[in-house]
Amino acid sequence: MTPEQLDAWMQLAVEQAEEAAADGEVPVGAIVVAQGEVVGRGRNRTEALDDPSAHAEIVALREAGQATGDWRLEEATMVVTLEPCPMCIGAIIQARVSRLVYGAADPRYGACGSALALPPIELTPHLLEIRHATHAETCGRLLRDFFQRLRAGN
Repeated sequence: MTPEQLDAWMQLAVEQAEEAAADGEVPVGAIVVAQGEVVGRGRNRTEALDDPSAHAEIVALREAGQATGDWRLEEATMVVTLEPCPMCIGAIIQARVSRLVYGAADPRYGACGSALALPPIELTPHLLEIRHATHAETCGRLLRDFFQRLRAGN
């Protein structure tokens, strides 16, 4: 993956996060890329669906599985604007995603080293790479702005 590809993919994830914010959801967006093509997109939908599992990553994984006809997303890359929580990193591992790239760290729920250190790489040999702090300022600003507006009652 080239830096240009990563920038473009993260921009797509940011667009998903912006759509989530516009819908009143916590602004997190995710995409799944397989063989250079976006096969799954997701944004937080927990409020709209009254579903605690409707995080951006889960939504994107579901769409990717349907698009590829396979729940196994080996050699795929997940790009997400916020460090995945324990539930989402579990789903990423179960889907056999090879690479995870995330933007902002999540010191409260992040399961890739911020709050928890999951997964131990030796137990998940298919997850070859976790890259963090990619576009962290942009992704973090989306979250800060959303919660400031929420606290202000807007």
